[in-house]
Amino acid sequence: MTHHEEMQREAVIQEALTWLGTPYHHHGRLKGVGVDCGQSLCAIYEAAGVTAPIDPGTYSTAWHLHRSEELYVQWLERVGAVRTETPSAGDVALFRFGRTFSHGGVLVDRHTVLHAYVGQAVILTRLDEAPLAGRPVQFWTLWPQATAGVQAPAHVAMEA
Repeated sequence: MTHHEEMQREAVIQEALTWLGTPYHHHGRLKGVGVDCGQSLCAIYEAAGVTAPIDPGTYSTAWHLHRSEELYVQWLERVGAVRTETPSAGDVALFRFGRTFSHGGVLVDRHTVLHAYVGQAVILTRLDEAPLAGRPVQFWTLWPQATAGVQAPAHVAMEA
């Protein structure tokens, strides 16, 4: 990992932590007022200088329950993210809820994800606790040249 990548990853984590406690609000993107999991990722990576402004467009609160279209994966691919089997802090953890991988957050360390959770707020959750425990998870990186990283804990249900 280069020094530049380390600095960017640290900026992502520091920015992510500033969103803690922001109430959940579908399609919101205002720190301290309201945000959903997708919009929080857009705001965090933009503010950290990792991506250009991202507009995921409109999406239903229930698209993942009735459709198989992997919207979240499409958003990640659009900004140049790639799947990784060796995630590091600052990468995206993407969880299956319903029919698709439709819930995401920032991996802040090898065991913890910062994410906006419906009916709650932006919270920190360990990978081995509810509501994330046992869910299929994919890890995505915005640093595709990264070759080393934090190994996912063995108890996490990885999606092939």
